[in-house]
Amino acid sequence: MADLINVYINEVLVSVPKGTVIVDAAKKLGVNIPVFCYHPKLKPVGMCRMCLVEVGRRKIDRATGQPLLDANNQPEIAWGLKLETGCTTPIEEGMQVRTQNEVVKKAQKDVLEFLLTSHPLDCPVCDKGGECPLQNLTLQFGPGTTRFDYNDKQHLDKHYPLGDIIFLDKERCIQCARCIRFQDEVADDRVLGFYERGRTMQIDTLSEPGFDSKFSGNTTDICPVGALTTRDFRFRARPWEMTHVPSICTHCAVGCNLTLGTRRSARDRQWEILRVMPRQNEDVNEIWICDKGRFGHHFTRSQARLTTPLVRKNGQLAEATWDEAIKLVAERLNVVYGHVVGFIGDRVSNEDAYLFGKLFREGVKTTRIANRPHVAGADLVQKYGVGSGTNLGALGKGTVVLIVAGDVEETAPVYMLRLRAAAQRGAKLIVANARETKMDRYAANSLRYKVGTETQLVYGLLNAVNQGSGIRDQVAAYTPAKVAEITGVPEAEITAAGKLIAEAKDLIVVFGDEQPYDIMVNGQYTDAGRALPQACANLVVATGHAGKANNGLLSLWPHNNTQGVFDMLAANGAQWTPADGLKALYIVGSDPIGEGQTLPKSEFTIVQELFLTETAKQADVVLPALSFAERDGTFTNAERRVQRYYKAIAPLGQARADWEIIRMVGEQLGLKWTHYLTSEGVMAEIAATVPQYSGTEYAALAQVTEAWPPVGSNDLYFGGTAYDNRGGVGVQIKSGVELDGQSEMNWIEPPVPSAESTLHVRQLNRHGTLIDQSAVYQPRLIDAPIEPAQVLKGA
Repeated sequence: MADLINVYINEVLVSVPKGTVIVDAAKKLGVNIPVFCYHPKLKPVGMCRMCLVEVGRRKIDRATGQPLLDANNQPEIAWGLKLETGCTTPIEEGMQVRTQNEVVKKAQKDVLEFLLTSHPLDCPVCDKGGECPLQNLTLQFGPGTTRFDYNDKQHLDKHYPLGDIIFLDKERCIQCARCIRFQDEVADDRVLGFYERGRTMQIDTLSEPGFDSKFSGNTTDICPVGALTTRDFRFRARPWEMTHVPSICTHCAVGCNLTLGTRRSARDRQWEILRVMPRQNEDVNEIWICDKGRFGHHFTRSQARLTTPLVRKNGQLAEATWDEAIKLVAERLNVVYGHVVGFIGDRVSNEDAYLFGKLFREGVKTTRIANRPHVAGADLVQKYGVGSGTNLGALGKGTVVLIVAGDVEETAPVYMLRLRAAAQRGAKLIVANARETKMDRYAANSLRYKVGTETQLVYGLLNAVNQGSGIRDQVAAYTPAKVAEITGVPEAEITAAGKLIAEAKDLIVVFGDEQPYDIMVNGQYTDAGRALPQACANLVVATGHAGKANNGLLSLWPHNNTQGVFDMLAANGAQWTPADGLKALYIVGSDPIGEGQTLPKSEFTIVQELFLTETAKQADVVLPALSFAERDGTFTNAERRVQRYYKAIAPLGQARADWEIIRMVGEQLGLKWTHYLTSEGVMAEIAATVPQYSGTEYAALAQVTEAWPPVGSNDLYFGGTAYDNRGGVGVQIKSGVELDGQSEMNWIEPPVPSAESTLHVRQLNRHGTLIDQSAVYQPRLIDAPIEPAQVLKGA
């Protein structure tokens, strides 16, 4: 624990860690010092002067170095001649601070009067109205009138596009620089800056295209006025008009906590999502989200959504009743008895995947199910994933993070923010990839290998650590010198990286899927594709970094519930086997044909989907499913944190939750499933029957803990308009090795790449079925899956 220092604020004693600034110390005591430029997640700059306070320090005897004492044997206090900024002044032992006397109040009133000299009085039409720190602090601390001549006001652009999504009202800007500092200090995208001076100073974009960042929307959250607004929400609604519902992002494996702002549409009286805001969870996304998660929600109310069951009649899909569709599905499944293969996507909930697996095991009498896209290493992450209690926000000195074959910003953007912050706190990053990524900026060692040689490099690092019990003979062949010859990475760099790993107190190995296409067949990883995850697992096991907090594997999965879907299918014994004698296909939340894959031939195909995808167009029965916003459920993120999301809007048409559709099919097949009345009931069974998911009942997932910094509610001025967490922080489940204490290493021969091997690169803003429904986000989307500069060939 950091050294604690005692300070008196308004004559009340509080003990806080060394280095704490006055504003934070006061906040922990419940004393609110008003701020505009200060934000607890940014470096203090003291620009706005709103936090001026009176500070007194102990008088020190120069001869002895001890405090001078008064007649009452108390330290004498020397009060400063001038007020000091509470956001830049660290506390000292015995310091005394006054935040509410007349001198301080006059300074606060004066600062607000200056800020309002050119600020427009447009609160009734400003999007920030109702959650505006300037508005609130003016009412609490500011003057009731102004002495400034209206004719001397600065008149600037009111609707200035910083980029394709974010707009700037230059008259409202108070030059606090929160937006600039967020982009520089947190996102590391230096795309905003000041120009001009004095009262004409303004914000502008420094990039082409404008405001080129994956995190631009966060600036609107921390802006203390209505200067920054989004194209998506501008002039749509007032904060108090919306219902705010906790949810989870569905666009990547981070599992960012969200708050959905919903309201009935004035146009058709249907409930809709008006905006998406971050919900604080310091163990997951802190108070940040990426722009895709913020603006990618429009698919939930797309006009292209399926709203009624469809059955093929006379070669065409036609509308049908639920009874008709479910009876037909059950009849055909009964006839084919076991000659069925299931495909399920990794965006569906844990409840959906669990019941799907159980339906096949108990009702269809087969376990032939594949999650699409099939991912390599989910079983290894289940066994050796980061231990319970892992928090990327706590990583620092003594921690080494190896990132191999993955672009963190493109696959899990908020992980990039958190790992960068870890490096700033002293953690050592080893970034290994066939191409340069943003993470190389923060790396202690950057290892650039030839395409397809990532597995050999991992074994070279293991050899350099001089570990590998159980596979020692195989690893012995991968000496740093030999691996340097294979991968093209200098031997000295391999040895240096190996030394970092050997000396690490904590080790996390992050692996992605930037591997050659030729180790994938029809979208499925071969044994060669499993070689890298197995090598990474061997590394954490051999070095003793499995089964404890802040140690183990972390995968950059393609979607929000990749790990959870695998866990649920594994709990039901599902496994992929060749589809000989296939007579029926049952596909849930997956579009293999649209992804360029070939489906096995079958006599009958069932598809559960949100949209009439290319796969659904070929189906015999199409069952309309609900989006995440129209139902309750849970996802398991890449760190194996199970998190709950809540129903926010009414269902479209006759669509139903995937688990409910599966239950209906099961009951029609004769299964006694009437007890599955809600998704909560399904999750209760999961918690009771799947050992790793013990303790994940909805009530447990809904538990919240006190978090720092405080945000939302009465703390808008301090932490921004991100929402405090009232929906639950989730439960991080234990890894397999934590449960059974058993670990082992297995050997898969590293694949040998050919000269024609092409790197598989995933991009965050690639076109897709869901994100294509967000018109506001279209300018950011990329047509080609791989930019020409990123196409790398094997050596």
